[in-house]
Amino acid sequence: MLVLDAGNALFKTPEPEGEPGARERAELLLEQMDALGTSAMAVGARDLVLGTDFLKQATRKSKMKVLSANLVDAKGKPLFTASTVVKVGQLAFGVVGLSPEGEVRPGVTGRPPAPVALAEARRLREKERVDVVVVLAALPLESAQALAREVGDAVDFVVQSHEGRLPGTAQRPGHATLVPSGERGRQLGRLELTVAGTGPFVDLAEVARARQGLKLLDENIQRARERLAAAKDEAARKPLEETLAGFLSRRQRLEEQARERPVTEGRTQLLSFIQLGPDVPDDPELKARVDRLVAQGSPSH
Repeated sequence: MLVLDAGNALFKTPEPEGEPGARERAELLLEQMDALGTSAMAVGARDLVLGTDFLKQATRKSKMKVLSANLVDAKGKPLFTASTVVKVGQLAFGVVGLSPEGEVRPGVTGRPPAPVALAEARRLREKERVDVVVVLAALPLESAQALAREVGDAVDFVVQSHEGRLPGTAQRPGHATLVPSGERGRQLGRLELTVAGTGPFVDLAEVARARQGLKLLDENIQRARERLAAAKDEAARKPLEETLAGFLSRRQRLEEQARERPVTEGRTQLLSFIQLGPDVPDDPELKARVDRLVAQGSPSH
């Protein structure tokens, strides 16, 4: 199992809040992420409220790698490690971190993410011989979508965080699959992979959705054909013919999406989310520490 975090985990907003307990809360989150076996975390805007020195100091003894391939200081020097390689069984995963483009904090700037990510992904493929490349993209959604298109087949997955969006479905703007990460630690995303062969990953959830869509579409096609057969007036038939043609065209696309690819021809993915609600038991000791932070005036995270 590989545990990753796409960043923006430590503070509620990217602006200094001056709230009681903010530093202690961030330190507790980093401590627990490391205790959970998190291999890597991207540096997001909401992780730099107390500056880069705080983040480096707070993670200096952690096994978890804090990654950003594009954050530089005022002299253009990289502030964090760009990537890491994690072995899971016989598989090697290359993990790249990305931060937002532009000035993130005074003296801290994010270079354009796509060229940096592409170069690092290619290096991981060619030099490290990794099997899967994951980009932890602490970027706005539109930037992450553009990134997934621009990196081509050098990247397999782009895990996005920035706005605190609710869980959604995986998207494929290009070769890479764009994966949402949930919001404010209230969900745990699980991406199950079968890594066999080469090529893009086949989304098993997409197959299931396409099959359900085919079933509903076939019902609409049948109704459209019945209405067309009953229509006698040419003026009434024309829009029905156009509607039926649209249904049939869409059916071809859904048939392709619904086709089960053998694992030997590619690789598969299945995304799901675990909601961390009241039904998930608290760790008593950890809850007591959180309660103390809340009592100091730090809002729950």
